[in-house]
Amino acid sequence: MPDALVQGLSFADSYAYLDDWVLGALEGMGVKAWYQPLNDIATESGKIAGAAQKRLVGSAGAVLHHVTMAYDIDADKMLDVLRIGKEKLSDKGTKSAKKRVDPLRRQTGLPRAGVIEKMIESFRGRYGLTAGSVTPEEMARAEELAATKFSSAEWTARVP
Repeated sequence: MPDALVQGLSFADSYAYLDDWVLGALEGMGVKAWYQPLNDIATESGKIAGAAQKRLVGSAGAVLHHVTMAYDIDADKMLDVLRIGKEKLSDKGTKSAKKRVDPLRRQTGLPRAGVIEKMIESFRGRYGLTAGSVTPEEMARAEELAATKFSSAEWTARVP
């Protein structure tokens, strides 16, 4: 989105602002959720989402903001693949990352496709949507980048 959308908001306030529609969508599915600074969406049962943001500076300033939501999870496998420091857990007042995450499947009882549709409906209701598709040129460029850049070891193994 253009950075003008969050102009005048603090970094922390921009997270709350940009995640607000997600809270509305969750409420529409019967999930009582709240924003937990700086980047989590939580319920009484545990965390269900986390947000991240990248600000691009320059003449065409932009903000890339996304929310990753847990639909279903193998909590034991999660602990095998994630590096979760003690500080991160103590910030949230919990002793175990396994107990900290509670996925949407359990909280809503909806199939994954149903959750996706409810999220789209909520966004459409709040902001409107325009149907579109990827052009052949866009697909060709994406395939070229996938082959020449994003599948290289230099790209996939980089640590910012």
